[in-house]
Amino acid sequence: MPTVRSRDGTTIAFDSLGTGPALILVDGATCYRDAGPMRPLAALMADSFTVYVYDRRGRGASSDTMPFAVDREIDDIAALIQLAGGTAALFGMSSGGALVIAAAAQLDGSVSELAVYEVPVSIDLDPVVTAYSRNLAAALASGHRGDAMALFLARVGMPAEQISGMRQTPMWAGFEAIAPTLAYDDAVLGDGLLPYDRIEAIQVPAVVLSGEFAPESIRESARALATALPNGRHVELPGQSHDVDIAVLAAALHRSLHSGAPASGTAASAVDD
Repeated sequence: MPTVRSRDGTTIAFDSLGTGPALILVDGATCYRDAGPMRPLAALMADSFTVYVYDRRGRGASSDTMPFAVDREIDDIAALIQLAGGTAALFGMSSGGALVIAAAAQLDGSVSELAVYEVPVSIDLDPVVTAYSRNLAAALASGHRGDAMALFLARVGMPAEQISGMRQTPMWAGFEAIAPTLAYDDAVLGDGLLPYDRIEAIQVPAVVLSGEFAPESIRESARALATALPNGRHVELPGQSHDVDIAVLAAALHRSLHSGAPASGTAASAVDD
């Protein structure tokens, strides 16, 4: 299994496949190579890119180093970019999108293009976000990893009875193992508002993707994010929600990333702002 060492000594495990310009895929909360959408997405992007899929620190086969800081996750991406030859396009899902925005703002000259899907930020301060951050920090500080994961699952809309059922299954141990990394995603999202200070620093071409059936707040913030990015645009994928069809997403990325070969098919009907 290939690994790369980040600036603070953390070992970042990754896979690469395909040929062409480098593209690094960044997962959102709870996801890593063996539990999330990035492996199948990488397989669909490998015809046009050398795709890097990795385990964010504290997840999967990657190690971790305390104390956590968002800059350390940016260093992880920087190490992968250096391994890839010095420049790469970045794609981030959900809170992973917030991380690639932070990375693109800081790694000037190393990021060639940027794409994100449904970054969970808002144009207005949401007291629910503040309460979640406070309760998550308290649960993790007290060592209640299961409660921390339950808070996250409730935050993303999972019914209480379903969460209760999951806590009785063998898979729950895996959720508890990565529960501390929920604080990492919470840190990169900050107060939950659009990070205008970071956005304005990004000069590379950027596409902000969202689904037709996303909550209006997400669609609104996607449009606002695309408008705020100096070279940004918004693309809405018909018929899609946060649980996006990976084939539809791959086709949209093929269309949207300038270094990738154009793709025909599903994404041709996407609504481009």
